[in-house]
Amino acid sequence: MNPARFGLPVAAAFLAMPLAAALLSGAAMAQVSDDIVKIGVLTDMNGPASAPTGQGSVTAAQMAIDDFGGSVLGKPISIVIGDHQLKADIGGGIARRWYDVDQVDLIVDVPVSAVGLAVQNVANEKKKLFITHSTGTADFHGKFCSPYAMQWVFDTRALAVGTADAVVKRGGDSWFFITDDYAFGHSLERDASSVITANGGKVLGSVKPPLATPDLSSFVLQAQASKAKIIGIAAGPPNNMNEIKTGSEFGVFKGGQQMAALLALITDIHGLGLQAAQGLLLTTSFYWDMDDKTREWSKRYFAKMNKMPTMWQAGVYSSVIHYLNAIKATGTDDPLKVAAKMRETPVEDFFARNGKLREDNLMVHDLWLVQVKTPEESKYPWDYYKILTTISGDKAFGPPDPACPMLKK
Repeated sequence: MNPARFGLPVAAAFLAMPLAAALLSGAAMAQVSDDIVKIGVLTDMNGPASAPTGQGSVTAAQMAIDDFGGSVLGKPISIVIGDHQLKADIGGGIARRWYDVDQVDLIVDVPVSAVGLAVQNVANEKKKLFITHSTGTADFHGKFCSPYAMQWVFDTRALAVGTADAVVKRGGDSWFFITDDYAFGHSLERDASSVITANGGKVLGSVKPPLATPDLSSFVLQAQASKAKIIGIAAGPPNNMNEIKTGSEFGVFKGGQQMAALLALITDIHGLGLQAAQGLLLTTSFYWDMDDKTREWSKRYFAKMNKMPTMWQAGVYSSVIHYLNAIKATGTDDPLKVAAKMRETPVEDFFARNGKLREDNLMVHDLWLVQVKTPEESKYPWDYYKILTTISGDKAFGPPDPACPMLKK
């Protein structure tokens, strides 16, 4: 090329050439499959998990996309919605269609462990990304850990161990468990019991009602009669909330005992009401009224949903933003490159404090032990929790499970 022919000074022309080459190289490196980034929210839209997930998770994902600007690397970001009806075969089928036909790049949410594990299997097979927020089984980052699947908000160990450790250290050193009689409940009781005894406390016994037991009176009475300082609720819906309600009716809190729920969400407390739930201890990854950052985002969410977000819904927003930032930083939506960037980058936002996506794809972050306020202590709508203490992520989640194949390099 003769720069003078185009009226350019020779020095300026040659200085411009590396810049032009760099711009062309950057454009060539920015790669988005199918010229669109597509995120699928696979959730329970109408069933028992729909209040803490459902439309609220869809709204949180859309807020993240909107706040990001609606595009990344010059390509649009879109959202698709699916209802798995809490059935593993339906969830797995939707995931397969999304990855194969609809070219979905990332699936998020997916309540209930059985459905989450089914979706994880499909993600592994199709080599596409999946982030679970509302599934607690530690197998996600244990024996079934995968470079394509991440666990963002909690696991059963973090809630059980976090609650038990913090409560025992505050004087709650004798426990009696009401435990759902299936794997989820058993794992909560086992993990909490190990921490209680390690800290010098005692487990006085347990009772194990089947899932969805209609009348829990006899089980609550046995727990009450144990005289344990803490009645541990190692259960999920619907037993957990019915046990707390029954305990309140039987005067558990007035009698000087406390109940500690190893899994409870703010929508559960809202449904029970403070009169029934007051005094309850629980661990959470997120509380809307914790500080200015949580309040700012949660009030925007409330304006759309007319309720405050659960930790699962807030976690959806956090992970989607982190994912989109990783695409922007790497210049591609290649799943493994994006996942590597997500692990490399700290997670510090309105949802997570001291967050990091670990090498086993578990997002470790601080949690909070809270106590449900009395009706008199609550000053405004959704003013439900007193924060008692911070539980560090490393203590709550513990070290990586050596059963994770990703650790065996």
